[in-house]
Amino acid sequence: MSINAMGFSLRINPSTCFTQNPPKPSSKPRFLTIRCSLPLSSDGAATGLAERPWKVADARLVLEDGSIWRAKSFGSSGTQVEQSRTDEELLKMSRSWDIVGVDLIRGVTYDAPYGWVDQTKSEWDFNSGGSDQETYRVVAYDFGIKHNILLRLASYGCKITVVPSTWPAAETLKMKPDGVLFSNGPGDPSAVPYAVETVKEILGKVPVFGNCMGHQLLGQALGGKTFKMKFDHHVGNHPVRNLRNDRVEINAQNHNYAIDPASLPDGVEVTHVNLNDGSCANVSSIPSRSISGTSRFRLR
Repeated sequence: MSINAMGFSLRINPSTCFTQNPPKPSSKPRFLTIRCSLPLSSDGAATGLAERPWKVADARLVLEDGSIWRAKSFGSSGTQVEQSRTDEELLKMSRSWDIVGVDLIRGVTYDAPYGWVDQTKSEWDFNSGGSDQETYRVVAYDFGIKHNILLRLASYGCKITVVPSTWPAAETLKMKPDGVLFSNGPGDPSAVPYAVETVKEILGKVPVFGNCMGHQLLGQALGGKTFKMKFDHHVGNHPVRNLRNDRVEINAQNHNYAIDPASLPDGVEVTHVNLNDGSCANVSSIPSRSISGTSRFRLR
């Protein structure tokens, strides 16, 4: 039996996302190349999983702070684990790449507005019961928006227009929306001052809601500051305390930055905190209750 390396590419095309005639994204489609090793029989056909020999190899994970994790990784026979570079070389490589101060939104947003109509499929729907009646007109700023957020809003009957991250606030206000959503997205919220200015121009004119990146942009627009967290929040079930009713809510999170509560001015209320590390999970404008932002992923 011989061991041959096989490779394939997976094309990730943002335009195939359940929308009606969406425009082309401003960035090129990404390609993820995956290489694996499979044992092949004498006639060249891949053998079954049960016949594959498995082995254990040393693996290293070098982090930005200089710590090095050593572990055992399992892979099919023939899989090669990177051993050609020293720990110092790997550490230098990890420190050469940084997301602090980098605008990653421009690479994931669309370059023109489009409408969204698709709802959550019935087998996955919950609470809303589905709706064919339009309840609210929502403008959603695309900073890298997750499709499930749009699906949930549509399931509640919202008529949604998705706009690019650089869409002028004046054009949004001309649409006379019932509310504006500032979406999630990658990168450093302090590296996108143009988005913060857009939020400032819309604040106080219509109700707004921010999720993840949008939450952090709202914090800056209201006078606060953001910072890079030492331990980021990714997936998992996070316990979040609602300070208004003292209840604990469980939700998923995926962000690297947070709002500094001490930087928020009077009139801005922290309404939720993450019980794992005490970080700010939601802010609201006290006078109108119409300005809200959250680091959480939950639409129910």
